[in-house]
Amino acid sequence: MSPRNSQTAEVNIHLRARETDRALIDRAAELVGANRSQFMLASAIKEAKNVLLDQSTIYPSARAFQQVMDWMDAEPAPSEAAGMKRILQAKTPWRGE
Repeated sequence: MSPRNSQTAEVNIHLRARETDRALIDRAAELVGANRSQFMLASAIKEAKNVLLDQSTIYPSARAFQQVMDWMDAEPAPSEAAGMKRILQAKTPWRGE
């Protein structure tokens, strides 16, 4: 967590929390070298961005959409096929290999 020193805060955001939640937040903030406010603001901003990104919708033109569909339906290029084969043969820790 890096504090946002270059900008001065303009508004206050207040919230109430249980003592156990505050202690948890304080422990996490200390681990990353931030104070409670810095940690909570950075965490809230990160989550807000994730929520907004999850709700984003892309509206391609019919032509662009068809180009993507054609690319997905086409046989893979030799380099793509080699890459897919390499990925499928990779050892993964969750399979116990």
